[in-house]
Parts: sequence; structure tokens; C-alpha cells
Amino acid sequence: MPRTSPRSGPSPAAAAGALVLLLTAAVTGCGSAERAGGAPEQTAARPAPSGPAADRVGALFVADTGGARVCTASVVHSPGRNLLITAAHCAAPDGVPLDDLVFAPGYRDGLTPHGTWPVTAVTVDPAWEDGQDEDDDVAFLAVGPLDGRQVEDEVGSGAFAAGLGTGREVTVTGYPNADDAPITCRARTSAHGATQQRFDCAGFTNGTSGSPWTTDAGQVIGVIGGYQSGGASPDTSYSVAFDAHVADLYRRAASD
Repeated sequence: MPRTSPRSGPSPAAAAGALVLLLTAAVTGCGSAERAGGAPEQTAARPAPSGPAADRVGALFVADTGGARVCTASVVHSPGRNLLITAAHCAAPDGVPLDDLVFAPGYRDGLTPHGTWPVTAVTVDPAWEDGQDEDDDVAFLAVGPLDGRQVEDEVGSGAFAAGLGTGREVTVTGYPNADDAPITCRARTSAHGATQQRFDCAGFTNGTSGSPWTTDAGQVIGVIGGYQSGGASPDTSYSVAFDAHVADLYRRAASD
């Protein structure tokens, strides 16, 4: 099933050379089981342990944590220390930003250990605004301060990175709508055409759109979204390829 509604809640080519914007982050992971005879089973997500890496990921809600849960988002480093990344179909499902979004980092079992942070600005590509092109399904969200602190000061951040290509080990952490705690999985990315990437791991169902793909070096190189709004099956997930185009969007959001 596509993730525009089920996975999310409310309803090209890479540039030559690597464009890498590195700052800081950590990672968690999961392994795969084996069938009798040694044949590997498909990797499946498991509950994400609490800790600094998981706390940088959170759930997006409308209005407050008693409202509709929309998707998953995570903190990425920016000069203002107030920037999140998610899928564009989460924050602007028809090309128009949703009102009254809030971010709850480290949300777990109905609790918000790091508070709820109001979204104050949504940055998406004009091509997403005009036609919801799946190759532009990424968004950056600015959040306001809470008690005088920025969200990055509270939970830390990942490092946005573009131009690294595929074939990389990543840890993906997100919030299925059916659960009140995050899941996580470690997998290897592969290309899906020139402008999309994918990974295989079972369990990424409704609500996991926007989940960050984080390398062992703490670089966020994808978010669940893009092709089929993240995937028609919870066993395979997709992301826009983070290339020079996405790097320009990040710079625009980070400078606002």
C-alpha cells in the first residue's frame, strides 16, 4: 500500500563529485535472522532502544500530541540549530504546508521526554508545490524554541549529507502509527533508478514516512518517501536520492 495515506497519516541525476555537509550524529541498528540451513531471512525491524540517537527522531503531530499523528521527522544540524527533515508528502501533502504541526523528539509510550516543538516554517521544492513530483519528496521544517532552547541543543542532531551514492549501510528509525514507540532497522541501500534509492527491511508501515536513513558516521542520506510515497509494501522502502538538488534545498532551509 502506498504511504501517502497508510504510511504517512494525512493523506535527477546526481551531481558530479560528492557534496557532503557533515556535522554530528549517532546510530543504532538491527541484524537479520537465519532460516534453517543457513539461508538468511528478510531483515525485520525491532523496537528502537532509547538513547541519544533515537531521541533525535520523533513523531509529527497536528496541533499537539493529542491530535493526529502525521509522520516521522528527525533533527539535522543547521546554523540555527532548529531544523528537521522529513518527507514532503508528510508536511505538505497537496503541495500546501500543514498548519499547526508539532514535533515530539524521543516520543515513547505517550510521553514527550524532550517536549513538543512547534513547526514554524516548511521548506519544499517548488516542483513539489506545483505537482508533487516524487523526486522532490523531501522537506525541511524549522521549529521554534522551547523554554529558550533550540531543539538541537536539547537532543543533538544528525548531519545532512548529499552526493554519497548508494550501497551504504544505514540505520532507519521511525514511528509506525500502530505503535507508541519507534522501530529501527539496519540495512544496505541500493539504487532505484537515477533519482531514487531503496532498502529492504520488514515492518515500516503507516507513519514511518520521513524516517531518517543514518550512516555509521551519523550522516542522514535519505528519508522514507519518494517512489510510491515511500513504498507500496512495508518490506521495501524508498527515498529521494540526496543529490545537489536536495543539498540546495537544505541550504535554503538552513539560511532562512
